[in-house]
Amino acid sequence: MTPFVIAAYIIVTVLVLFLTDLCLRNAVQNRESRRKLHRILLPVYLLLQLMVPLGTYLPRSRTKYLIQGAGNVWFGFFAGYGTCLLLYLFIFFAAGLFSRKRKEKRGAGKGMILLLASVSAFVLTCYSMYHAQRPVVTYQEVTIPKKSAASEPADLRIALIADLHLSSNSRPKLTQRMVDLINEQNPDVVLIAGDIFTSSYQALSHPETYAEILRGIRAKEGVYAVYGNHDCEEDLFIGFATTPVSKAFRPPEMVQFFKDAGFTILDEEMVTVADGKIQIVGREDGEKAGDGTADRLSADEVIDSADQNKPVIVLQHEPVEYAALGAAGADLVLSGHTHNGQVFPGNLIVRFFNENGYGYKVIDGVQTIVTSGVGYFGPPMRLGTNSEVMVIDLHCE
Repeated sequence: MTPFVIAAYIIVTVLVLFLTDLCLRNAVQNRESRRKLHRILLPVYLLLQLMVPLGTYLPRSRTKYLIQGAGNVWFGFFAGYGTCLLLYLFIFFAAGLFSRKRKEKRGAGKGMILLLASVSAFVLTCYSMYHAQRPVVTYQEVTIPKKSAASEPADLRIALIADLHLSSNSRPKLTQRMVDLINEQNPDVVLIAGDIFTSSYQALSHPETYAEILRGIRAKEGVYAVYGNHDCEEDLFIGFATTPVSKAFRPPEMVQFFKDAGFTILDEEMVTVADGKIQIVGREDGEKAGDGTADRLSADEVIDSADQNKPVIVLQHEPVEYAALGAAGADLVLSGHTHNGQVFPGNLIVRFFNENGYGYKVIDGVQTIVTSGVGYFGPPMRLGTNSEVMVIDLHCE
């Protein structure tokens, strides 16, 4: 996969450069003026494009992660610019089919395309970065019918969060806003559905600050978490892992961070809450277990110790294996991972690649909820989606 992604990145880099140059050739008629622009813009463009591979392949150091963070912002702008450029060119040529314009006007039109694409990408980048730092609270009511005459009625307010993606692009203010929103909801229990980090502990500046903020979460019955596929140490190229699973290990510093933050990790384990009336089962991630394997217990094995007379909630990172979990006795499955696409049109596409891309759905007889998460992966941006704390009011009756 990695060679394909690198090849695609190079092709897109060349394509956007070609289209930009095409517009410049029409917009700037004077050859000497174009050469001056090329001497300035081309090195800057290539240097900015190099930040993404440098953030991947440099040795792990503070410099690497600073470049990686800057590269994430640039890549978000670049994706927006390329998309806007193609869109405006399409509109220009479509309109040109119905009119005959002189060469000078066509040149001015392509100059306007460059200006519009650049301004549009800049505005979208600024807005989406701002929006990503403004988490919201969403609410969901869920009822689990009595499983047997022996089960007792119970209510539970759950604050579900996921995908904090602590990294070089993280900001303590966002983490503090999240904690404040959680505490305002007065939850009984907080559940974290993985990807607390973005494939590196070292990338996070001042981790002790974040651990202290996270310790401020207040929940009557505790804070429980599971690991996600990025809660390990690995290198990423535009979000794709370049480190094989066999070398993707969870460092001890990351494990200690979770303890310092006050999280109880449910690593293929179960706890009971609501005076023992409700059971919560935590699963390892099925893509990376953090020990150099992708091994985890099957749905049957992980739920085996649960009392089937009582409600069973499964907390796992990726929204998968619903049929197996339902057959094993799960009543409610809580996940993250998808970010609800994070950036438009991802929120439209993500539903085609997941049984549940976002929100509440009943699948194969089991109730499922997927949160869009609090943080962001790669570019620190959200467009068409929200960073969210999802509050679930659960009724077992």
